[in-house]
Amino acid sequence: MKLFLSMVIGVAGLAGASAAQAAEDPAVTACKSTGLIALKQKAPEITDLIVDPESLAVSSANTEIEDVPVKSVIMGEAYIKRGQSTGKPDRFVCLIGEKGKVLLTFFTAQ
Repeated sequence: MKLFLSMVIGVAGLAGASAAQAAEDPAVTACKSTGLIALKQKAPEITDLIVDPESLAVSSANTEIEDVPVKSVIMGEAYIKRGQSTGKPDRFVCLIGEKGKVLLTFFTAQ
């Protein structure tokens, strides 16, 4: 696990995009939509996921986890909306594989 986190942190630091570019990136949209679906399955009261474009780091990657290619790593902050309210932002990491497939979206409270 430590190796995996080191890889994610190392890859994420390689090449970032500006917030404006990252907000329009289809990979960010894919991470948001799959993350929202997964969150709603665990907590149906979740109504939206609001990604903070200024916190995004979108990095190209050319690595593998076991035999699975990882092409992009996205890190940033997102607000999880429950009903009409949003709390503090949660940090997230999203791994994108070949053909834009979301491999993992992980949220953690700050």
